Amino acid sequence: MTIQWFPGHMAKARRQVEEKLKQVDLVLELLDARLPLSSRNPLIDEVIKGKPRVILLTKSDLADPEVTQRWSEAFRRDGIKVLPIDILSGSGIKRIHTISRELMKEKLAAQMKKGIQRQRIRAMVLGVPNVGKSALINRLSGRSIAKTGDRPGVTRTQQWIKVGDGLELLDTPGILWPKFEDRVVGLRLAASGAIKEEILPIEEIGLYLLSYLGHRYPHVLNDRYRVENATADGLTLLEEVGRRRGCMRRGGEIDLGKAAEIVLRDFRSGRLGRITLELPDEGGSEESEGGGDDSGN
Repeated sequence: MTIQWFPGHMAKARRQVEEKLKQVDLVLELLDARLPLSSRNPLIDEVIKGKPRVILLTKSDLADPEVTQRWSEAFRRDGIKVLPIDILSGSGIKRIHTISRELMKEKLAAQMKKGIQRQRIRAMVLGVPNVGKSALINRLSGRSIAKTGDRPGVTRTQQWIKVGDGLELLDTPGILWPKFEDRVVGLRLAASGAIKEEILPIEEIGLYLLSYLGHRYPHVLNDRYRVENATADGLTLLEEVGRRRGCMRRGGEIDLGKAAEIVLRDFRSGRLGRITLELPDEGGSEESEGGGDDSGN
């Protein structure tokens, strides 16, 4: 299944990013720690054209800490600077300045030899929608400068923001790719809130998430929803959640949409616990999910 989704402002955002790259020293690439591969735009290398980068794993407070460590090690093996952060608590935030200066150390030294005094490092903040770009900038600056929201597509324009300690950031709109060839990538992004729920049926997102939880984190379903068999197929689990949470229509029919909304809210808020939707050695394909396709298609 190919998911087509590329609004006009996304194409415009990519052009703007490419135009501004010559003005920046490095790129801060934000990835959702719960889905680092799926939230990584496959066009990013093409877009940033070899600029130095630091990967910031956002929402690490919601991700499985053991798996986050494995992802960090995988990125470091590829020679990429990486830092897990929690924007709400501020964990890891102060290290961003230090790592940025470490990455630019040689360039700054070379410029000083030429008599060029650099007051600030300029960094571009990139990432898919709803990954925390604006929230990070507000945290670094200590005030509400960039617009934030719990839905994708809040930031539509670019803006330079001074955040102290010799760092200036360029906030950019979230850039998604034209289409998702892998159904699972689209479902992960939808579960995290990176793409609008209208793109995929909410029941399908709920089915995927419950199947994955039953495969990787069965105790979560037992603890939160008291399901009888956490390893059952996604439809059985969604129906059981619907019954237990009172998501019923007239005639005793289960409202699967409402049940799916409950599961998604619980996942995104962290009420299900710290969960990561992909492992660094899985490859990200449908075959790695274990639960298969519960949509009936």
